[in-house]
Amino acid sequence: MKKIALLSLTFLFLCISLALADEGVKPRSGLQGIEFLTGYGKGGLRAQKAYQVAPFIVDLDFDFKQITKKIGFNPPSLVQFQLEPFMDWIYGPHSNIETGVGLMFKFGLVPDTWKFQLYIKGGSAPSFTSLKYREEADGFNFLSSGCAGFHYFITKKIALTAEYRYRHLSNAGRASPNRGVNTQLMLAGVAYTF
Repeated sequence: MKKIALLSLTFLFLCISLALADEGVKPRSGLQGIEFLTGYGKGGLRAQKAYQVAPFIVDLDFDFKQITKKIGFNPPSLVQFQLEPFMDWIYGPHSNIETGVGLMFKFGLVPDTWKFQLYIKGGSAPSFTSLKYREEADGFNFLSSGCAGFHYFITKKIALTAEYRYRHLSNAGRASPNRGVNTQLMLAGVAYTF
């Protein structure tokens, strides 16, 4: 656990440093911000010890309001599409990794001008894990997630983030067995808006 805490704090410090490094950089068109998240997750396996994971997630935030405006939907809250590359260290029941790139949709629950912003999001990702366990036939799976969290802006561009995530890992019925693994994650990190 000490190694996980040290790795997580180092990762968070690096992310904050990168976000503070150059506020004058102009983003590419559509890219609205970047988020770095890490934390702890735990799920159940039938025949082995608990599935424990230390996630390392990067969210690339793209403004989705340009599209929703065209269909007459223009809420005052944030509406984003997120590209979410991740590499998670699995340390229970055995040491391995899971990696992939998710597609997420994020919807704010309060106006995007507020300092404290609640949000919900959900999506899915093709994922690969090197861990062998009885719940899945092989390492290629799909990871579906539902999330609730908040940003608290400490400056106009930088926010501290906390998020609860419930996720389901399975192979979508393409092979047997396909019992899946449900995991709950507590995440914290930093968000930088352009």
